[in-house]
Amino acid sequence: MDYKQIYEKIMNTDPTIRLVTICDRNGKIIYSGHRKGVKNLLTEDESMRSLELAVNSWKTRSQLEPKIGQGQYVLAEYEKIMRITMSLGDNHLLFMTTESGAGHLRIINRVRGLGLE
Repeated sequence: MDYKQIYEKIMNTDPTIRLVTICDRNGKIIYSGHRKGVKNLLTEDESMRSLELAVNSWKTRSQLEPKIGQGQYVLAEYEKIMRITMSLGDNHLLFMTTESGAGHLRIINRVRGLGLE
C-alpha cells in the first residue's frame, strides 16, 4: 500500500480534517500528517497517548465482535476537535481528527467511498 497516497486521498475528502494517522493494530504508526497550517493542540507525547488509547479501546471493542458484529467507527467529540477511529482493512486502523462541528458522517462515508479497505 502507498500510505502517503492514502493519506492524501483522505485529506482531500474534506477540508475540516486536521490529522490523518494510519497505524497497525498494535498502534505502530505507518503514516501520519497534519493539514498544512493546522496547529497541533497536543504535544507529540500526548498525541501518542491519545492514539494508544484509541487503539486499545478498538481492541477491547473487537472482543465483542462475535456477538455484535465488526466495529464500523468510533467518534469522540471534544470541545475543540472530533476524533474518528475506523478500520482500514484487516490489519490497520485509521485515526482522524477534524474541526469541531465537522460533518462526521459525511467524512466517514467519503472515506469509505474511497475503497481503501
